[in-house]
Amino acid sequence: MALSKDELKAAILEKALSGPKAQLYVKDFYACDPDAKPREVKNAANDLVKEGKMDFWSSGSTTMYAAKGRAKDEEHR
Repeated sequence: MALSKDELKAAILEKALSGPKAQLYVKDFYACDPDAKPREVKNAANDLVKEGKMDFWSSGSTTMYAAKGRAKDEEHR
């Protein structure tokens, strides 16, 4: 059974905060709810960005998601 939108957002945020990787692709969040459609997962992740709980992170060629304050700053490498 698919998670509610709020449950999905909570699962996505938990994954972004707890995993070893700071930046994640949207496809990394698909496992948070295998019953959800990819568009639903992307919309939930985008909502978290709008709410200020996550940020977009760009390598220049691709856009990823990161929990607020967890994205690596490429300028300080």
